[in-house]
Parts: sequence; C-alpha cells; structure tokens
Amino acid sequence: MSKIACVLTDYFEDVEHTEPAKSFKDAGHQLVTIEKEKGKQVTGKQGDATVTIDQSIDEVKPSDFDALFIPGGFSPDSLRSDDRFVDFVKPFMDEKKPVLAICHGPQLLLTAKKLEGRTATGFKSIMVDMEYAGATVKDQEVVVSENQLVTSRMPDDIPAFNKEALKVLA
Repeated sequence: MSKIACVLTDYFEDVEHTEPAKSFKDAGHQLVTIEKEKGKQVTGKQGDATVTIDQSIDEVKPSDFDALFIPGGFSPDSLRSDDRFVDFVKPFMDEKKPVLAICHGPQLLLTAKKLEGRTATGFKSIMVDMEYAGATVKDQEVVVSENQLVTSRMPDDIPAFNKEALKVLA
C-alpha cells in the first residue's frame, strides 16, 4: 500500500480532506499530514474538521512517500507562498508519482510550474490560471492525466475523485 504525503494547513476545505483521507485509509494506504509545524492542529474553513499534523515540512523529503494529496480550500494558496512546499511537490510530478489534487489543490502545482502539457481540472476560479500555466483544462468532475495526476473541481466531485485516486494508487 502507498504512503501518501498530505500537505495541509488552516482553512483547508473540510470534506476535501476528511472524505478522501478516510477512503485512502479504508483501502489500506497510510496518510501523513505535513505542515510547517509538527503537532500543530489545523482547522478546516468550515470548522468541521481539525487535524493534528504528523510531520514538519523540514522533517520530510519526497522520496519518503509514494504519492501526494493536496486538499482544496485556502490551504494550497497559503502553502504555495512557502518555497519549501513548492520544492516538495515538484519531484512527485517529475517522477510520475500519483498526485491527487482537488478544488484549489492545483494552485500548489501552478506555483511549482508542473501543469504545463497536462490535462486537469480545478475549482472554477483557478481554471484560467491553469490554462495560463499550459494545462488543458476540462470542466468535469474528475480528470486523470497520464495515469498519475488526478484532479477534481469541488466537494460534489469527491466520490469520483476518490474512485479514480484509488485506481491510480493501486
């Protein structure tokens, strides 16, 4: 089973973390949450979910993990202002490891300059940014690119996102 890095900070979209995380764990995968500070509690923007961070970004390297999960909400926008997180996501794309990004999650991939030539989707407000970054953007519930990158638009897409993410992780 896969060891999945989940980059996360305050104001993530609650269900975009909790539902995929449950799906991944139920399938036997290990999920490790990563933020600036190990042990910190981060809270979703709806206030429905609180997550205790497993590891600090300074304690991990991409080679420790088989896959990357980026929940949406305001979290990815916040994380992309920190070069440590931008540098952390690049090898996952370069090495064709599974990358699972929902809603605003692709913002971190935008800043890492890793969407060019890919087909993807994201929340409506970032679709134009994704096009400017060289991605072919589809307005559909889930897009799988090169059997590696799985993207979705919003919480309503979570069932399709989970299904395709689990296929790519298998």
